[in-house]
Amino acid sequence: MKKLVSLLTLGAVALVLILHAQNNRASAPSFNVVEAGIPAMRTAMEEGRITSRDLVTQYLVRIALYEDKLHAAITVNRLALQEADERDRERAQGHVRGPLHGIPIGLKDNIQTSDLRTTGGALAFEALIPPYDATLRKNLTDAGAIIIAKTGLTELANWVAGGPTPMPGNYNAVGGFGMNPYDPRRDPRDGTADGRPALATGGSSSGVGTAANLWAGNVGTETSGSILSPANQNMLAAIKPTVGRISRYGVIPITADQDTAGPMAKSVTDIAIMFGVLESASPDPNDPATRTCTPPAGRDYTRFLKADGLKGARIGIPRAFFYDKTTPPGAKEPRGGLNPDQSKVMNEAIDILKQQGAIIVDPAVIPSIVSQDPKNNFLLWNTCGGANDAKGKDADCSVVLKYGMKRDFNKWLASLGPAAPVKTLTELRQWNITHTKAGAIRYGQSNLDVSDEMDVEVDKARYEIDRAKDIALGGTHGIDEAMKSNNLDALLFPGANGASIAAKPGYPTVIVPFGTVPNAPTPPFPDGFNAKPSPLGVSFTGMACSEPRLIELAYAFEQATKRRVPPPAAP
Repeated sequence: MKKLVSLLTLGAVALVLILHAQNNRASAPSFNVVEAGIPAMRTAMEEGRITSRDLVTQYLVRIALYEDKLHAAITVNRLALQEADERDRERAQGHVRGPLHGIPIGLKDNIQTSDLRTTGGALAFEALIPPYDATLRKNLTDAGAIIIAKTGLTELANWVAGGPTPMPGNYNAVGGFGMNPYDPRRDPRDGTADGRPALATGGSSSGVGTAANLWAGNVGTETSGSILSPANQNMLAAIKPTVGRISRYGVIPITADQDTAGPMAKSVTDIAIMFGVLESASPDPNDPATRTCTPPAGRDYTRFLKADGLKGARIGIPRAFFYDKTTPPGAKEPRGGLNPDQSKVMNEAIDILKQQGAIIVDPAVIPSIVSQDPKNNFLLWNTCGGANDAKGKDADCSVVLKYGMKRDFNKWLASLGPAAPVKTLTELRQWNITHTKAGAIRYGQSNLDVSDEMDVEVDKARYEIDRAKDIALGGTHGIDEAMKSNNLDALLFPGANGASIAAKPGYPTVIVPFGTVPNAPTPPFPDGFNAKPSPLGVSFTGMACSEPRLIELAYAFEQATKRRVPPPAAP
């Protein structure tokens, strides 16, 4: 009902705004937000061709027109126009706060905002107004950004339900399913006809609204794929940063070992601008990991936007598993690999890299992927999650996420003080069971269950062993060894395929929109349902704190290709 009221209100707002625009068409600025980048918006405001109020108005109209189809937002900021007026007054007085002054941005709804509810998509937090802002939200406001909406996500960043009934991507109990603007229809197959989209939206950080031009860019969060995957599926550029580049203070956690926030937008230029804003000028005392990397002068990442950035760059192609099927030791069937359509897209990308002067190292072997020692093979070392990985069944997987969730989620709840609707993870699980009829835990809560059974003190030694193995297989004998032995600037991964191995040691990736491939799920769609193509991006991954170089590579590739196309669902 709250969602319906919100949509009706937005519809009324849209009607008023459209009528106002029609009555003032003669004096209306000739600027359209559709596919507009942040630099173009800034220039238009500086030249007086448009105001921040005009930008917000156009975006609110688009939200009202398309939100009922896409479900991109959980909450829309009712004070966005008022905040835009304030930014316009500041600009008129010669005060520009920073690089995002007057620019509307969406925030994933696990990032705290003390003036807007922060739900995490969970019914227990549906009315939560946090007592403090996330550090990154403060950074955005200090730079002049307007938080126009809190975006959809997979509930609690996809750590609610694993096996046997895993929660589908971009579903949450507060807002339902988010839909992909490149094909916003529902999945018609009998086995998956629960309302989920026919074309996956890609993980728990909704890129839907950015792709559909409902705001200029959005901030997502990633523990293992939740920035890269939605950016890939919605044809966006994005930076999954080194863990610690951006403060996690005030962000609902899974585990501090891997959690990070990062920017998503339509171009590398836009994400570079946003990235400099999100990173604090000095370490955040509330997040010790922010001491990991040193920001560039003025936190200006636009200095790395070099069209010739690929000349002489050494790019590695990790063939085994990520491009070609491979059989781990003891396994009966090969794993991974690309299908012919995906291979064609990636081969074209590699050819373009060569044309731009890059030196391609093919293959660039990742030792932990091809190791014949089962104990040192990354493919045989999964993340524990779901009922099948409960205590006593979890010897062959990493407990880092389920342990970290118990440790860090309870700390986060305590930080809310009296505002916390529940005080512990145990209480949340109990609340969910009590409120199943209201729509909580539609897919169960097996991930929360296996997290809550962890004992933060008793299980600490096991966690530390697993954490060390994660870093060894993902970093030391994984990405590190592959890059150092070949003197690489980056590894090139198809789409978001490299997210998991980079997530373990907390390494950065920049993804760029590039191609499309057929959306051909198994089992197939029924006859007569013609699926739309699925986007496929190109990812550049490096070692800790290598974002400046990755931005150079990504920008040069983007400028040589410029393959992003807007979705047809929300023109």
